[in-house]
Amino acid sequence: MLPIMPDQPNELVLTESRTMRAQTADRVDVLDKVKALALLSDGIHATTEIVASYYEVEIEAIKSLVKDNRVELSENGMRVLAGEELRSFKALCGIDSKARAIATFERRTILNVGQLLRDSIIARQVRTYLLDVEEAATPEQKVTAVEKATEAEAQLRAIEVLARIDGNTSYARSLSRHIAARMLGEEPELDPADVTITCDEYLDGRIAASDMASARTRMGRTVAALYRARYGADPQKIKRPIHGVHRDVAVYTHRDLDLFDTAWTEVSRHYNVQDRIALGGAA
Repeated sequence: MLPIMPDQPNELVLTESRTMRAQTADRVDVLDKVKALALLSDGIHATTEIVASYYEVEIEAIKSLVKDNRVELSENGMRVLAGEELRSFKALCGIDSKARAIATFERRTILNVGQLLRDSIIARQVRTYLLDVEEAATPEQKVTAVEKATEAEAQLRAIEVLARIDGNTSYARSLSRHIAARMLGEEPELDPADVTITCDEYLDGRIAASDMASARTRMGRTVAALYRARYGADPQKIKRPIHGVHRDVAVYTHRDLDLFDTAWTEVSRHYNVQDRIALGGAA
């Protein structure tokens, strides 16, 4: 490891001023520009060990910093998980640990650590980059960046809640990857298995338009029942336009396409499907 160099006077603005840290707290894109950041499999969180590895310091250095700045770090997304919440989080992220409590950090929290951590070359580079960007940004750019980051952070927190209460986390993971990528100005990569599908989309071309309303209701109830049997929870819902009105529609991913196929075996018995396909549909 390279020797630690003392902070320059301008860097002390961040380490000493909470107001200044708040002004640059949304520039999470800086993290990947300074050094590649590897998060947990949900694409949102990091553990104390990951943060220490990123900043190339001992784990105890991060624990000490957390102890001294717990309130500020908590305001920027740090959480300590325990009990059932921790068990769900371990399952979501594939963490194999017997720890009774785990501290989790989001990108904003990791950036906050870099604003505060003194004995780290990486943290110093993060602070230098933040100050350079802050100095170059126009007031309009600063306001826009804050608005976008605030919106994205709210979305990520909502998705995190979905992931904790629903046994099927594929949809939540897909959304979190999309939002995280957008925050970094990148085009998100989509796993084909995470592509969403609704009952309408599955039935399209399989049944006559005149039967669609009836088939949608039967299909929706059957797939939802199969989903609940598999995961012990209701499917997520999103707004979709139906006859000109946006309604809550149950949405699934292609990971659960077998549920649709099973439901279709039952639902199709109530309709003259073969005649409908011959009359112009496409299965």
